[in-house]
Amino acid sequence: MITDGAPGLIGAVELVLANSLRQRCLVHRARNLLARIPKHAQDEVKAAFWQIFDDIAADPGEQAVAEARQRAETFAKRYRDRYPAAVACLTDTLPELTCFLRFPREHWSRIRHTNLIERTFGETRRRVKVIGRLPSERSCLSLVWAVLDRASRGWRGVVMTPAAVRLLQELRRQLHHPSRLEEVVDQPVTTAA
Repeated sequence: MITDGAPGLIGAVELVLANSLRQRCLVHRARNLLARIPKHAQDEVKAAFWQIFDDIAADPGEQAVAEARQRAETFAKRYRDRYPAAVACLTDTLPELTCFLRFPREHWSRIRHTNLIERTFGETRRRVKVIGRLPSERSCLSLVWAVLDRASRGWRGVVMTPAAVRLLQELRRQLHHPSRLEEVVDQPVTTAA
């Protein structure tokens, strides 16, 4: 599940989909973090934030998460004295920010943020605004279906290799035995020197 920071949605996911991974949208978290930084330093800190998650060389799974965690520790050491609230914004949700790294590398660029969902909602709003008022429930469903069908085309280009399928099967097994996953996900990020 990919979410922004909305507590109602997070609560619903934790209640209804308790055995699922929840990816926190990196774009929304970057905005939250930058709101705690003075304007003059935002470009520098933004670049450092994205360096945590971009160009991970490790294999998907625990190794990739560990690499991101190490990069986050470097970020925390660099900025904790100047921008402690921004560092806390990152470190408090780091396990949710790195969930995408457990999935096949080919999926990373699509599942690390909510842009696909937001783009779909935006397109639906745009079309409804042009129409003004939908004449029936059926017309509304037809419109939503058309927008979702169009959005789903973006997933048709994802190649499912045998290695990707095995990785997804292992994630499924871990979700059915949460104690195996919690040992890794709940590791704290150190921010002390």
